[in-house]
Amino acid sequence: MSKYERRYNVLSLFSGCSMDRVALDRVGINVRHHMASEIDKYAIQVARKNHPDIHHIGDVTRCERFWTEHNYPKMDIMIGGSPCQGFSFAGKQLNFDDPRSKLFFEFVKLKNLLKPKYFLLENVRMKKEHQDIISLL
Repeated sequence: MSKYERRYNVLSLFSGCSMDRVALDRVGINVRHHMASEIDKYAIQVARKNHPDIHHIGDVTRCERFWTEHNYPKMDIMIGGSPCQGFSFAGKQLNFDDPRSKLFFEFVKLKNLLKPKYFLLENVRMKKEHQDIISLL
């Protein structure tokens, strides 16, 4: 069975309107279960309209609790793009001092807890020293 015939369980953090699902569909990756963490109600509305099979689990800061309290399937793929304003050259470059940047550690915490076979973290171009810290985790 090739990787394209297999069906994957996907967790999307900071999922917005679930464009990651569009990307997975376009490259032919079959999704069995897709769970998404997002708090923006308008983004969730768009995601639900376009992908009604996605199970929305709410705030990323509460996701760890979901996995300890519920019997969710093992995630094969974890995708996320934590808020990047603190790292962006276009912003004030507060880096980890920007409260939004600390949400990156929620991604790390869940990656370590769930141990997905594949993971992808998307972010912006930033100072090399901060990129190196993120890459190590």
